[in-house]
Amino acid sequence: MTKRAVVLLSGGLDSVTALAIAKSEGYACHTISFDYGQRHRTELDAAENLARKAGVVTHKVIQIDLRAIGGSALTDDIAVPETEQQGIPVTYVPARNTIFLSIALGWAEVLNAEAIFVGVNAVDYSGYPDCRPEFIDAFERLANLATKSAVEGSAIYIRAPLMMFTKSQIIKCGTELGIDYSETVSCYQADAQGRACGQCDSCRLRRQGFHDAGVADPTHYQ
Repeated sequence: MTKRAVVLLSGGLDSVTALAIAKSEGYACHTISFDYGQRHRTELDAAENLARKAGVVTHKVIQIDLRAIGGSALTDDIAVPETEQQGIPVTYVPARNTIFLSIALGWAEVLNAEAIFVGVNAVDYSGYPDCRPEFIDAFERLANLATKSAVEGSAIYIRAPLMMFTKSQIIKCGTELGIDYSETVSCYQADAQGRACGQCDSCRLRRQGFHDAGVADPTHYQ
């Protein structure tokens, strides 16, 4: 019987690595991206391209307008910081991963998928509370209380294979799996061509990751 997985695919470095890991483990992958009112659509274009090249079974883009609640530099009229911030930065989007995983969970149940893969990381990351192992563990417990399939005996697992990886370890893993990271978009304020600003927190973590991995940085910068 074919193993099925839903993979959250943002178009960035981490999520495409999670997709490559799911494929390497023999899952038939269905990818899902979210048009949530983020600053740019280039990451969605990147996700679609990456899904196609990975040969996924299905790729969906779900629209949710998180600008309606705002509260983040990614969904509101708040500047993206270009210096390192203390505490949880303003690029945190309230409840984003909770919402994304909830929708992915619904699709996983429809597909009879046994796993949801998400590329969250709690080592080289921006300190978002919904990227921690405690959150993933709690959501998995919720998933298996909330779904018909789990109640009837088919558990759903939330897989976060990159959780304890450094950014350089993620890049080394993905490179070994054949990922072309030049086709990914991680920047919080990429331009219309998908070129990175090189200054935001995501860009700094990404650039340092390539340096530490000893891999040439293929990022397209503005």
